Amino acid sequence: MIELAILGLLKEQPMHGYQLKRELGEQLGGLWRVSYGSLYPSLRRLERDGAISSQGAAGTGARRKTVYAITDEGERLFLELLQEPPQEGQTEDTRFRVRMAFFRYLPPETRVRVLERRRQGLQDRLAEVKMHLRDPGTTDSYQRALMDHARAATEADIAWLTDLIRVERRTFEITAPVGEQRRASATLRRKERTG
Repeated sequence: MIELAILGLLKEQPMHGYQLKRELGEQLGGLWRVSYGSLYPSLRRLERDGAISSQGAAGTGARRKTVYAITDEGERLFLELLQEPPQEGQTEDTRFRVRMAFFRYLPPETRVRVLERRRQGLQDRLAEVKMHLRDPGTTDSYQRALMDHARAATEADIAWLTDLIRVERRTFEITAPVGEQRRASATLRRKERTG
């Protein structure tokens, strides 16, 4: 997740570590905090994998700042991470927020597909929460209150995603389900070539 955020910021401009940490806090609006203890190992890992390059910047004083820039391999990895399928568990909520912060780099149809996948995951989660709420063995008032909160929050997220999907579809004139539209476009291209 931190790799996606780093690459997304470096797409905009080369930065040094302090700038990256500050921008992560500002651009993600307090949704996620990163420490230097996780930032610098991630930068080293990305550089080792060829996703970023580093260069010592001319600086004053005893310390020179290392400036990081995204590479072509980093661009490829960024798009791969941005579109990666959801994972199980609560960390997916944070992962999705980080992904969404960089949605502007995805084509509209891909954004719709990612949003629909997220909505489906939340609908599955909601069904599970509702099942637990119907269980008469859940009598502890704190457990029930927690599950009621989870239900309400999940329903709100589903409504929010449904609205985002509707706006994306209307704005970019995406009428068919994304997978069906792709198949229809491929069929039309084949007909044009043969006809």
